[in-house]
Amino acid sequence: MQQTHHVNYHFLEEESIPSPALVYDKDILIKNTETAIRAAGSPERLWPHVKSHKSKDFTQLSTEMGIKNFKCATIAEAEMVAQTDAERILLAYPLVGPNMERFLKLAEAYPAKTFYALGDDLEQFSILGDLAAQRHTSVNCLVDINTGMNRTGVPFESAIPFYQKLSQLPGITASGLHCYDGDRHEKDYDSRMQRVTETIAAVTSIRDTLTGQNLSCPILIMGGSPTFPCYANGMEGVYFSPGTVFIYDEGYTEQFPDLPYLAGAAILTRVVSHPAEGYFTLDAGYKAISAEQGIRGIIPELPHAKEAFQSEEHWTFTMDKGHESERPAIGTVLYIIPWHVCPTSALYDKAYVISAGSLTAEWPITARNRKITY
Repeated sequence: MQQTHHVNYHFLEEESIPSPALVYDKDILIKNTETAIRAAGSPERLWPHVKSHKSKDFTQLSTEMGIKNFKCATIAEAEMVAQTDAERILLAYPLVGPNMERFLKLAEAYPAKTFYALGDDLEQFSILGDLAAQRHTSVNCLVDINTGMNRTGVPFESAIPFYQKLSQLPGITASGLHCYDGDRHEKDYDSRMQRVTETIAAVTSIRDTLTGQNLSCPILIMGGSPTFPCYANGMEGVYFSPGTVFIYDEGYTEQFPDLPYLAGAAILTRVVSHPAEGYFTLDAGYKAISAEQGIRGIIPELPHAKEAFQSEEHWTFTMDKGHESERPAIGTVLYIIPWHVCPTSALYDKAYVISAGSLTAEWPITARNRKITY
């Protein structure tokens, strides 16, 4: 399970940083972004998700690298993106209840930005359209397509009549299709490409039918981190929406060995106890790192350390037989690479940003909470 291609996350000022702490390596984030741009063909073709970092600073850095379209899961994330030089903002989560008014107020507050909503239910779209019409405006809306993940979305076979009806709703401007295939976990590229080819054929047929009926369908947003290179190699005139690749984590490193990215986030932790022979405990419990999966993270410096158990503020390990002498001393600074970085980032109010082995900035995790202003 342990990987051998991790960078050194230690930096000059680490002894002054309280642990546990979230650390971003800016040099890796820039390199990962450059790699994603090359995979997409240009920054204009990227419509990345900000859920992995929720950082205004990193979003702004992305705009300076040419990326102007962003995708969000919460209204707080959308407001964060609106505060940068981004141009188009998609809230890729169904709007229901009070979130409809929140979304409309946010769009009104940032008239220079173009906002898009998404959904898969005509009744909810109708309510949103009525609210928009009352404000003498309209909402750009994408139809969410269920590509097989069965989380949200309209089935392929229902997409055309659904889009036709959406186009007739007052206060709604039908603007395209959103196709996120989060169920694509094939470990090798060729297997993923085979499945993506089926999605490309289905979505292309839907778009061609709609345009043949004089229905505008200008935007197609395709794929996530594992599949967007497949779409880039097989589909023209569309956008791609990776998220995790910009920060990256150990889970993707293990699951998708073909993806050329490095983990740019780590948890700075310290050894706080030697509770028994061969044991050591870190100050990184499951309040410090995403714990929703069986594997939480790895310690690249200690390939012979084995997890014993984790609790709220403690994470206890044992050393493999024959490696007991490698147990780190109490007070030692170590770095954990999260298995799943997206929910890990949201556990912290800021990230310590390093570059070339030195601390250079502190980035607030701007959209950590679900509300900023609206």
